[in-house]
Amino acid sequence: MLNQGELGRSEMGRLIGSDKVEGTSVYGADRNRIGSIERVMIDKVSGRVSYAVLGFGGFLGLGNDHYPLPWQSLKYDTELGGYVTGITTKELEGAPKYGERSDWNWGDDAAVRGINSYYGVPFA
Repeated sequence: MLNQGELGRSEMGRLIGSDKVEGTSVYGADRNRIGSIERVMIDKVSGRVSYAVLGFGGFLGLGNDHYPLPWQSLKYDTELGGYVTGITTKELEGAPKYGERSDWNWGDDAAVRGINSYYGVPFA
């Protein structure tokens, strides 16, 4: 079993725990903060992260809309200490989303293809 010190060292490379990704800020193409990652969606078969769900809007996390972003559309920026996506807050307004009282239907291939299409990422 790893102790805290060993866990910290193990995350200094290319891998990071999901608990460290959740809550990380996301910045738009204009480098302005647009929200934070609420959760990551992992492909059950391949084990790869496929999507991050961005929380945006609301106040203190209440009333947030949830925007699924293809993981490929995010790049980590060490200077900002968060992820950067290629769209701006204005462009995010037209992106696929779901509200506070609903959930995304991850089993709907057409809806998932719509996410990838919106962000210009191929559907895998």
